Amino acid sequence: MQIIRAKPEDAAELTEIAFAAKRHWGYPESWIQLWADTLTVTPELITRNPTYSAIEDDRAVGFYSLTTQPRPDLNHLWVLPRAMGRGIGRALFEHAVQQAKELGFATFEIEADPNAESFYLHMGAERVGTTVTELEGKPRELPLLVYRIKLRE
Repeated sequence: MQIIRAKPEDAAELTEIAFAAKRHWGYPESWIQLWADTLTVTPELITRNPTYSAIEDDRAVGFYSLTTQPRPDLNHLWVLPRAMGRGIGRALFEHAVQQAKELGFATFEIEADPNAESFYLHMGAERVGTTVTELEGKPRELPLLVYRIKLRE
């Protein structure tokens, strides 16, 4: 597996990964469609933000995007379900930390899917709050995490 900079023409493939990874958690398809804008990766997102793909056998199996405006934010980190549990998410996260450090950031935020919170906590992020949204008339809490970059990283 190697991690390479994504190109704008990779947007559709990365979008497919995001949708597949989100569906892995068993959410109703109606919810997936409500999240379509959030899950869609555009060529502009890739152009404007550090976006990297994990490649195996010449195909992307995961990716991340680190947005820098208005603040550093790990906007996407997704791994195809068939590639989960093999360290790809960890490798992508560690790569994102290095990119954030090179950009001069001391921290970055993560608004996590509740199913992904334990992964981010294991990676060293700290929960600092929640973002409450509404989904089909019911409140939904998303963990808000911060990762503090250590000088040695």
